[in-house]
Amino acid sequence: MTSYLAEAPAGSGLKSVPCSNVPGVIEVLSTRRDPYGKTAKRVAQMGPISGMNAFGLKIVNVSGADGAQEILMNKDKAFANGPAWSFFIGPFFHRGVMLMDFDEHRYHRRILQAAFTPTALKGYLQEMQPVIAEQVHQLPTGRVEMFSWLKQLTLDVALEVFLGVKLPRDEADKLNKAFIETVAAGTALVRKPVPGGRWWKGLRSRKVLEEFFYATIDAKRARETPDLFSALCHAQSEEGDRFTDEDVVNHMIFVLMAAHDTSTMTMSQMVYWTAKNPQWQERARTQSLELEPEIGYDTLGKFTDLDLIMRESLRMCPPVPALPRMAVKDTQVLGHHIPEGSIVAVLQQTNHRDPAYFTNPDTFDPDRFSPEREEDRGHRMAWVPFGGGAHKCIGLHFGQMEIKTVMHRLLREFEWSVPDGYEVPMDYSSLPVPKDNLPVYIRRR
Repeated sequence: MTSYLAEAPAGSGLKSVPCSNVPGVIEVLSTRRDPYGKTAKRVAQMGPISGMNAFGLKIVNVSGADGAQEILMNKDKAFANGPAWSFFIGPFFHRGVMLMDFDEHRYHRRILQAAFTPTALKGYLQEMQPVIAEQVHQLPTGRVEMFSWLKQLTLDVALEVFLGVKLPRDEADKLNKAFIETVAAGTALVRKPVPGGRWWKGLRSRKVLEEFFYATIDAKRARETPDLFSALCHAQSEEGDRFTDEDVVNHMIFVLMAAHDTSTMTMSQMVYWTAKNPQWQERARTQSLELEPEIGYDTLGKFTDLDLIMRESLRMCPPVPALPRMAVKDTQVLGHHIPEGSIVAVLQQTNHRDPAYFTNPDTFDPDRFSPEREEDRGHRMAWVPFGGGAHKCIGLHFGQMEIKTVMHRLLREFEWSVPDGYEVPMDYSSLPVPKDNLPVYIRRR
C-alpha cells in the first residue's frame, strides 16, 4: 500500500508525493550509511521525488537536475534557505548569509561582496602564500593522515587571511575544535543540549567563537588590515550600508566554517584520487613545475589539469551533499504537490553521478570536464558543488584559489600514494569526511 506525504489538492492536477513507510530516523540513518545505494533504491521504488517524516518534519527528497533547477532558481519565491538550514545549524551559525532570504539576503550579500572582489582576492592570495609555503615545506614524509593535516593547514590559512592574527598553537587548536563541534552539531539526532552530546557541544563552541571575535572587533574597526575580518568591519555597499558588530561576528563565524571545511574536504578528495590515479598526479605536477613556486592571481587560469582534477573531485564527493530549502507556501516541483512547511532537499551528492549527464559516473575521469567533452554542460544543474541561484556560494573563487595554491605547492615538493586496493571509508553523518583521516604515503621529490 502506497502512502503519501500529503494529499494534493483536488482539481490541482498535481501528484501527491509518495512517502516511505519506514520510520524517518531509520531512513536518515540508512541514507547516511550508504547515500548512493539508498537514494538509487528510493528513486527506483518511488521516482525522483519522495517523502518521509522525520524530526517532526515533512521532508521531500528531490533527485535529478530538473528538480534542482526548479528549487534553486526559485522563480516563484516558494522556497527559503533560512528556515531549512536553521533547523540543522541555526543555533550555531545563526544570521550567516546562507540563513537569510529575499530582500534581507540581497542586502547582506551586497555588502559581503565587497570582501570578495578581484582586488580583495589578490590581497588574500598574497597573504596566504607564505603560510602555505611554510606549512607544505614542513609536511613530514612517510605515512601522513592527510585529512587532519589539510584541516590544520586550512585553519592556519584562515587565521592569517580571514582573521589577520597569529595565535599560539593551543589557541588555534581551541578554535579548530570549536568549528568542528559547531558543524557536527547540525546533524545531531538528539537535538537538545544534553551534556556531552553533539548539540550541547555545538552550543558551547558557538560561545567560544563569539567571545573570540567580540574581543577582537574594536581593533579591526580602528585600523584597516588585509584580512577578511577587517574587510567586513569596513565594507560598505554602493548605497553606503555597513555591518553592525553583531553582523560582522555572525558572518565571520559562518564564512570561516564554510571556507575551512569545504576546502579541506575538496583537497583531501583531490589527494585521494590523484594517489589512486598517479597519471593525473603527474599531469598536474608537470604543469606546476612549469610555473613559479609563488603564483599570481593571473596564474590561476593556467592550472588547467589541476582544475579538471578539482572539478571531478567535487563531482565525486561534493562537500555539501544536499541543499535543503523550506516551502514557505504550497507549491509544486515537477508536478508534485509540496505543502507549505515541508523541507525539500536537493540531492546534489547523487545528482553528480547521474548517468543521464555523466558517462561511467562512478569512475574518476577528470577529462569529462575538458573542452572536448564538457559533460557538466548537459544541464545547468548537473554539476552544482557551489549551489545555484541567489544563494550560490559567495566565496567560491576564494575557495578555488586556496585549493589550487595548496595543491600547486604539494605537487612541486612531494609525490604521494596509497596501497593497491585502498578505498577511503567515508563518514556521511555530517559533512563527508574520511573515517580514517586518509592515510597517504608521502615522498619528497
